[in-house]
Amino acid sequence: MLSLSACGGSGSGLFSRKSAPSAANYDSRAAADAQRAALDKATGEAKPTSTIWDIFRKSEDPNSTVHVNKYLWSASLEVLNFLPVESVDPFSGVIVTGYGTPPGGGRAYRATILVNDPALDARSLTISMQTRGGGAVAPETLKAVEDAILTRARQLRIQDSKL
Repeated sequence: MLSLSACGGSGSGLFSRKSAPSAANYDSRAAADAQRAALDKATGEAKPTSTIWDIFRKSEDPNSTVHVNKYLWSASLEVLNFLPVESVDPFSGVIVTGYGTPPGGGRAYRATILVNDPALDARSLTISMQTRGGGAVAPETLKAVEDAILTRARQLRIQDSKL
Protein backbone atom coordinates (compact mmCIF):
# COMPACT_ATOMS: atom_id res chain seq x y z
CA MET A 1 0.00 0.00 0.00
CA LEU A 2 2.83 2.26 0.69
CA SER A 3 4.18 1.80 -2.79
CA LEU A 4 0.88 2.70 -4.42
CA SER A 5 0.50 5.89 -2.50
CA ALA A 6 4.01 6.92 -3.43
CA CYS A 7 3.33 6.46 -7.12
CA GLY A 8 -0.10 7.99 -7.37
CA GLY A 9 -0.14 10.50 -4.53
CA SER A 10 2.63 12.78 -5.69
CA GLY A 11 0.50 14.58 -8.26
CA SER A 12 3.08 14.21 -10.99
CA GLY A 13 0.91 12.13 -13.30
CA LEU A 14 -0.51 13.26 -16.62
CA PHE A 15 -3.89 14.23 -15.19
CA SER A 16 -2.77 15.61 -11.87
CA ARG A 17 -3.88 18.97 -10.59
CA LYS A 18 -0.47 20.64 -10.80
CA SER A 19 -0.01 20.00 -14.51
CA ALA A 20 -3.29 21.58 -15.58
CA PRO A 21 -3.03 25.37 -15.21
CA SER A 22 -6.12 27.15 -14.00
CA ALA A 23 -7.47 30.61 -14.81
CA ALA A 24 -6.87 31.66 -11.21
CA ASN A 25 -3.12 30.97 -11.60
CA TYR A 26 -2.97 33.15 -14.72
CA ASP A 27 -4.88 35.97 -13.03
CA SER A 28 -2.69 35.97 -9.93
CA ARG A 29 0.48 35.82 -12.02
CA ALA A 30 -0.68 38.73 -14.19
CA ALA A 31 -1.61 40.74 -11.10
CA ALA A 32 1.79 40.06 -9.56
CA ASP A 33 3.56 41.11 -12.78
CA ALA A 34 1.50 44.31 -12.93
CA GLN A 35 2.32 45.12 -9.29
CA ARG A 36 6.00 44.46 -9.88
CA ALA A 37 6.01 46.71 -12.97
CA ALA A 38 4.19 49.49 -11.11
CA LEU A 39 6.64 49.27 -8.21
CA ASP A 40 9.63 49.33 -10.56
CA LYS A 41 8.21 52.34 -12.36
CA ALA A 42 7.49 54.19 -9.10
CA THR A 43 10.95 53.57 -7.70
CA GLY A 44 12.72 54.23 -10.97
CA GLU A 45 14.16 50.74 -11.10
CA ALA A 46 12.37 49.69 -14.25
CA LYS A 47 14.71 48.05 -16.68
CA PRO A 48 14.41 49.42 -20.19
CA THR A 49 13.18 46.84 -22.60
CA SER A 50 13.45 47.18 -26.32
CA THR A 51 11.97 45.40 -29.25
CA ILE A 52 12.47 45.50 -32.98
CA TRP A 53 9.60 48.00 -33.17
CA ASP A 54 11.59 50.61 -31.22
CA ILE A 55 13.37 51.43 -34.47
CA PHE A 56 10.16 52.89 -35.84
CA ARG A 57 9.17 54.80 -32.71
CA LYS A 58 10.22 58.38 -32.05
CA SER A 59 12.61 57.92 -29.15
CA GLU A 60 13.73 61.53 -28.69
CA ASP A 61 12.85 63.31 -25.50
CA PRO A 62 11.11 66.56 -26.51
CA ASN A 63 12.48 68.22 -23.38
CA SER A 64 16.09 67.73 -24.41
CA THR A 65 16.07 68.10 -28.18
CA VAL A 66 16.27 71.40 -29.99
CA HIS A 67 14.01 71.92 -32.97
CA VAL A 68 15.17 75.40 -33.97
CA ASN A 69 16.79 76.38 -37.23
CA LYS A 70 20.19 77.78 -36.29
CA TYR A 71 20.33 80.06 -39.32
CA LEU A 72 16.97 81.67 -38.56
CA TRP A 73 17.95 81.99 -34.92
CA SER A 74 21.26 83.72 -35.69
CA ALA A 75 19.76 85.88 -38.42
CA SER A 76 17.00 87.07 -36.07
CA LEU A 77 19.55 88.14 -33.50
CA GLU A 78 21.71 89.86 -36.15
CA VAL A 79 18.93 91.72 -37.96
CA LEU A 80 17.32 92.93 -34.75
CA ASN A 81 20.61 93.69 -32.99
CA PHE A 82 19.45 97.24 -32.23
CA LEU A 83 16.83 95.82 -29.85
CA PRO A 84 18.01 94.81 -26.37
CA VAL A 85 17.47 91.11 -25.77
CA GLU A 86 15.36 90.48 -22.67
CA SER A 87 15.10 86.70 -22.83
CA VAL A 88 15.96 83.83 -25.12
CA ASP A 89 14.92 80.22 -24.98
CA PRO A 90 16.59 78.08 -27.65
CA PHE A 91 14.60 75.01 -26.59
CA SER A 92 11.24 76.61 -27.35
CA GLY A 93 12.64 78.94 -30.05
CA VAL A 94 11.49 82.21 -28.47
CA ILE A 95 13.41 85.49 -28.48
CA VAL A 96 11.91 88.43 -26.58
CA THR A 97 13.42 91.88 -26.98
CA GLY A 98 12.93 95.19 -25.24
CA TYR A 99 12.20 98.53 -26.87
CA GLY A 100 14.79 99.94 -29.23
CA THR A 101 15.00 102.44 -32.07
CA PRO A 102 16.27 101.23 -35.45
CA PRO A 103 19.19 103.10 -37.00
CA GLY A 104 17.84 106.08 -38.90
CA GLY A 105 14.35 105.65 -37.40
CA GLY A 106 12.44 107.66 -34.87
CA ARG A 107 9.96 105.13 -33.49
CA ALA A 108 10.83 102.57 -30.82
CA TYR A 109 9.84 98.95 -31.40
CA ARG A 110 9.71 95.77 -29.38
CA ALA A 111 9.74 92.28 -30.93
CA THR A 112 8.98 88.69 -30.07
CA ILE A 113 10.36 86.10 -32.47
CA LEU A 114 9.38 82.44 -32.61
CA VAL A 115 11.48 79.95 -34.58
CA ASN A 116 9.39 76.80 -34.38
CA ASP A 117 10.77 74.42 -36.99
CA PRO A 118 14.22 73.15 -37.97
CA ALA A 119 13.52 73.94 -41.65
CA LEU A 120 14.88 77.10 -43.26
CA ASP A 121 11.45 78.23 -44.36
CA ALA A 122 9.21 81.27 -43.92
CA ARG A 123 6.69 79.08 -42.09
CA SER A 124 9.32 78.40 -39.44
CA LEU A 125 9.49 82.07 -38.46
CA THR A 126 6.84 84.09 -36.63
CA ILE A 127 7.42 87.72 -35.71
CA SER A 128 5.32 89.95 -33.50
CA MET A 129 6.18 93.61 -33.07
CA GLN A 130 4.67 96.57 -31.26
CA THR A 131 5.49 100.23 -30.75
CA ARG A 132 6.28 101.84 -27.42
CA GLY A 133 2.73 103.15 -27.11
CA GLY A 134 1.42 99.61 -27.55
CA GLY A 135 0.25 100.26 -31.08
CA ALA A 136 0.34 97.75 -33.87
CA VAL A 137 3.14 97.78 -36.40
CA ALA A 138 2.28 98.17 -40.07
CA PRO A 139 2.11 94.87 -41.96
CA GLU A 140 4.67 96.22 -44.44
CA THR A 141 7.16 96.74 -41.61
CA LEU A 142 6.62 93.21 -40.31
CA LYS A 143 7.06 91.82 -43.83
CA ALA A 144 10.27 93.82 -44.31
CA VAL A 145 11.74 92.54 -41.03
CA GLU A 146 10.75 88.97 -41.88
CA ASP A 147 12.29 89.24 -45.35
CA ALA A 148 15.50 90.68 -43.89
CA ILE A 149 15.76 87.78 -41.42
CA LEU A 150 15.08 85.15 -44.09
CA THR A 151 17.61 86.74 -46.47
CA ARG A 152 20.28 86.86 -43.77
CA ALA A 153 19.53 83.24 -42.79
CA ARG A 154 20.05 82.12 -46.39
CA GLN A 155 23.33 84.07 -46.52
CA LEU A 156 24.51 82.37 -43.32
CA ARG A 157 23.62 78.96 -44.74
CA ILE A 158 25.53 79.65 -47.94
CA GLN A 159 28.56 80.81 -45.92
CA ASP A 160 28.35 77.67 -43.81
CA SER A 161 28.22 75.37 -46.83
CA LYS A 162 31.38 76.90 -48.31
CA LEU A 163 33.48 75.84 -45.31
